Amino acid sequence: MIKQLFSYQNHERMRAVELVDMQSGGDVSRIVTRGVSHLPGGSVLEQMRYIQKYGDGFRRWLLNEPYGDPFMSIDLIVPPDNPKAQAGYIIMEAMGYPLYSGSNTICTATAILENGIVPMEDGEQLLILESPAGLAYINAHNRNGRVESITTRSEPAFVYAQDLVADVPGFGRVPFDLVWSGAYFAMVDASALGFGLVSDEMPAMAAFGRAFVEAARPAVTQDHPTLGHVGPLPFAHLMGPVARTDNGGCRSRSATYVHPGVICRSPTGTGTSARLALMYHRGEIRDGQRLETISPRGSMFTGTVLGPAQVGSYRGMNSEITGRAWTIARSEVLLDLDDPMVDVSDLEGVLNSHQV
Repeated sequence: MIKQLFSYQNHERMRAVELVDMQSGGDVSRIVTRGVSHLPGGSVLEQMRYIQKYGDGFRRWLLNEPYGDPFMSIDLIVPPDNPKAQAGYIIMEAMGYPLYSGSNTICTATAILENGIVPMEDGEQLLILESPAGLAYINAHNRNGRVESITTRSEPAFVYAQDLVADVPGFGRVPFDLVWSGAYFAMVDASALGFGLVSDEMPAMAAFGRAFVEAARPAVTQDHPTLGHVGPLPFAHLMGPVARTDNGGCRSRSATYVHPGVICRSPTGTGTSARLALMYHRGEIRDGQRLETISPRGSMFTGTVLGPAQVGSYRGMNSEITGRAWTIARSEVLLDLDDPMVDVSDLEGVLNSHQV
């Protein structure tokens, strides 16, 4: 019906992308399956850096009103460069371009399988995706055409620095540790700030997160030991107390702040991995043990320690994150390049030039 309607108009300035909207733990990922031109570059990291530099209007278009919501994420499916991978994906959020994300990987892997981009196999299926951070190894558990769980393992996490302090207006001196897990996370004790990490506190946590990240950024590195420049501090992870579970694992409430102004609905896979890396560094968790992280909305991811790793001169840790994604919508989003609400100055070249 929509295409019939436009057939009566001069629509040479119209463009379209096809989306599959998913949610995992409450965080929404918009998976872009069609409508984007080939991006220059070989690796997915190179393709990401191209769109970051020359096509950031694409991210702003699908995340900002009136077409989107900054609480969402965008996952653009692209050709992989690594021959081991079956597909590649670029992650876009309000903060920019994280190199890896657990919830986005869970959503993207599920969308790829349930929509036939990679044929689904009943039972356990190995899927390898290329993210900007490298290969993500995914075990999907499928039954009757549905993905019932995703377990994903990506690059190692490691503690970059400990016992840092930020002078935060309204909060005073706030201690934190800095951990890499797909991006740099400032790890903050929520109890010391009076947060119970429940949904009613989300506006207050967002206000703290904004003030904290802006105060902490000048002292935080923008470089990764092997990946190079990764930009300013994007995340703060608020950590609740740890309780032991009957199976020998751990459970903790948590909240991840995404700059500027977003508290994630899910526990976040990279936040969970960062917490595991910090606990591992401190000797609080061992190989094979699990950590269940619970978000302010009550959703849960499970992280499992796989063992030690080395990142440059830093001793790190490999882990895997388990969760599930659910399909919200399949849609075609249209853009009139003359729409005054959209900045198309660095957008038009990213979209396919074919008319709607």
